[in-house]
Amino acid sequence: MTVTTALDLASVLVFAITGALVAARSQLDPVGFIFIACLTAVGGGTVRDVLLGRDPVFWVGNPTPLAVAGSAAILVFFTHHLLASRMAWIIWLDAVALSIAVAAGVGVAYGLGQPIWAQVVMGVVTGCMGGLLRDVVCNEVPLVLKQGELYVTAALAGGGAAVVTREGGGAGLLPLAACIAVTFLLRAGAIRYGWSLPSFRPRPPRA
Repeated sequence: MTVTTALDLASVLVFAITGALVAARSQLDPVGFIFIACLTAVGGGTVRDVLLGRDPVFWVGNPTPLAVAGSAAILVFFTHHLLASRMAWIIWLDAVALSIAVAAGVGVAYGLGQPIWAQVVMGVVTGCMGGLLRDVVCNEVPLVLKQGELYVTAALAGGGAAVVTREGGGAGLLPLAACIAVTFLLRAGAIRYGWSLPSFRPRPPRA
């Protein structure tokens, strides 16, 4: 198993748990849990692979990601009532999944010989699309679109950290580790301390 495959699988697991927890908030049945968990888990990687022209898409040639996502969904279905605050778990687990998925996206694009800008974009796509699909389908306000949230920004910074580290001579797993660390630190800062970028605020017309 390659490093990028392992990262993909890790992000699938954590994103699947967040999808199942959102399904719990929507009071879905077990099949609904599995559907939302799988959609969240493989959504970003699927969009990435389609854009990159990978054949087959990472979960089509290997059913393990779907099996992991489905198993996580069933586990959450029977245990979600034990959690004191589902929303807090969703937010923090989503931050972990985002960090891992961005690194996976960057690693896959790098492995296919894509240019630096495409590596960063594929990192953002892999990290953000699954959670966006999850929230839209479940009629939740997408975390990626909440006002002032460092979400896409965190993914972009993490992807940038990976390519800068690699171009600066970082070898082995160092670029991917830098990606995970930067993405998670920015996202955690946004959650814990309210870090944000300035938002657009319309001004009244001049008299």
